[in-house]
Order: sequence, then C-alpha cells, then structure tokens
Amino acid sequence: MPATLPIGTVVDSGDIAELNAQRFNRHTFWCGQSGSGKTYALGVVLEQILAHTSLPVVILDPNADFVRLGEVRPEAAGGSTAAALEGRDIRVLRPGDRDDSLRVRFSALPFPIKAALLRLDPLDDRAEYNALLHLQERYPINDERSIVERLQESGDPVHHALAERVENLALDDWGLWAGERAAATEIIDTRPDATVLDLGGFRYAEEPLVVALSVLDDLWTRREQRRPVLIVIDEAHNLCSPDLDSPLGRAVREQIIRIAAEGRKYGLWLLLSTQRPSKVHPGIISQCDNLALMKMSSPIDLHELASIFGFVPESLIEQSPLFTQGMALFAGGFIGAPTIVQMGDRVTFEGGSDVGVPLR
Repeated sequence: MPATLPIGTVVDSGDIAELNAQRFNRHTFWCGQSGSGKTYALGVVLEQILAHTSLPVVILDPNADFVRLGEVRPEAAGGSTAAALEGRDIRVLRPGDRDDSLRVRFSALPFPIKAALLRLDPLDDRAEYNALLHLQERYPINDERSIVERLQESGDPVHHALAERVENLALDDWGLWAGERAAATEIIDTRPDATVLDLGGFRYAEEPLVVALSVLDDLWTRREQRRPVLIVIDEAHNLCSPDLDSPLGRAVREQIIRIAAEGRKYGLWLLLSTQRPSKVHPGIISQCDNLALMKMSSPIDLHELASIFGFVPESLIEQSPLFTQGMALFAGGFIGAPTIVQMGDRVTFEGGSDVGVPLR
C-alpha cells in the first residue's frame, strides 16, 4: 500500500484528497499566479512529505517563505502531522554572520564557475586564468580571504593581478564564503530531513546564483551514490528562465536542465514552483510528470500547459481562471486521476506572508 499524503479536500465530493508519496520520484511542476495561494499550498505538501516520508528535501527559497517550516503553529499542536514535524531535523541557512549562516566553499566550486566569477577568458586572460587553475595547489587553504592575502604577498605579478581582479569585483567582500565554517553542501550531505536555503538578503545579486550552483553541482557530482533528494526551487523563473544571459545564470539553468533530463534515475527529483510557465525553460517543464495548477488567467500560459501535459483534460485546465484562493488541479503520477482540490491548512508558519494595508 503506497504512503498517501492528505493535502485537502476534493472540490466536487468533499472527500479527503491524497497524493501518492512514492510518485514524487518524478519531477513536479507547480504554478499559479500571484494571489492564488501557491506558496501556502506548496507548504502544505512539503509538511506532509516531511511528516510521512524519509525523503530529504532541499529548498531554494528566494523570499524566505519556508524559513519557519519547523515551527508548528500553536493551534495545530497536538495533531499527528505536528507531532511528526516536531521530531524532524530541519535546518534553515540564512545570509549573515551567524552559526546557521548560508555559506559556499570557493575551493569546492567547479573551475569553470570560478573562472566565470572572475570573468576570466582562457585565451584573453591566459596568465591569470592559468594562475587560477593552479591556485588551490599553491595555496591549499579554506579561508578565501587568506588566499587573497597570499596572492598579494606573492612576488609574482600575475598573482598580484589576480588579487586585484578579486578586489575590483568585490568578491572578497561577499558574505557567503565559508572559510572555517561549514558550507551548505557539507550540511546537506549530512542528510537533514529538510534544508531551507534562504537566498534573499545577500548584498550582491550574483551571490544567490553561486549558492544555487554550488548546491546543484554538488548534488549532481554525488549522483552515483543514488541517495534520493527532493530539490524544491521556489520562484523557479529566477533560476530557470530562458532569458538568463549572465555566465552564472546560464550555468545554473544548464545544471537544472541536466538534472531534469538525467537526474531522475539517480534520485535527484525536482519540484519547480513559479507564477508563469512561459518564464521557465521549456526543456525543464517537458521533463515533469506531475502537475499542480492553481489560479491562472493567462490564456497563453494555459494553452502551453495543455500542450505539455497532454494527459490532463483541457476542460479541467480551462477551469483554472475560476479557481478561488487555495484551489489547485493535481494531475500526473502522484494522484489517481486529475483532481481539483481545496488545499488544507498549514501546520507550520508561512514565512513570507503578504504585508497588510495599514489602517488608521
């Protein structure tokens, strides 16, 4: 008997709506326009996965929506789901100088990413590029700032130039470098039940991309271990857009495309949440076997979803503009038949709820 995850009630009948936990071993696409209740509803499902499975979850969270995933609301205390969640190991890593800070180890990044960070071309900047290539051999230390100091102290003019490049790009001022602290990849490798990576709050726009790339690349590098993990990418258009044109942006998108195409057999399963499918690279959406669709009014987006997810009756997709907040159409392997659901209540707090209008 497969494990089932109660998520709400079936709109037509009032019966309990359940998802098949085993079928999260396929990629899932979750979409709904602003105000549809998408983030809250996704939290309901993530709570159930954490409560009823041993599947580790890694959440790339750009808006701090899931940073309170381990905090049970007082009115929900005492229930079976709340009791299960209270025993789960949920790590929340955030920017800043704290014990649970979100960090990346520069030395562990793939060399092409290091070169992209420093904007080095293998031919136009061949001397500095080569110096970077052999940097870890010469200075095998973890403290990124110490590496810069070593370069500055070197009598080699190429090393001086490399140090100047780091300073000019302000990379030594980034707050995400691990130094002697644990990097996010090292924490994830200990297999907590959930690791929430709060990508908001960094000073520099490229820092979240480096975090995402570091984590995704590390999971892909370890893929032969075949240790299952659910990779949740909230506001996926930030990392999966076909319009990303920076070297780091393209690198993140290509890694997600690779995981979407080949990761399933290794236990790397994606759950992508976004407001509009047109903002996500089609090569990623086409690899998804599960669909969760909330209120969406754009005919173009609905037509695209109907063409990609041909197993969903178009008549159901066409109902999406009429959905009220918290309603969702589920279809694919994780539910017996396409079903419209009114989502249930969250057990934990929502981290990024809307700001209300101040009243006099």
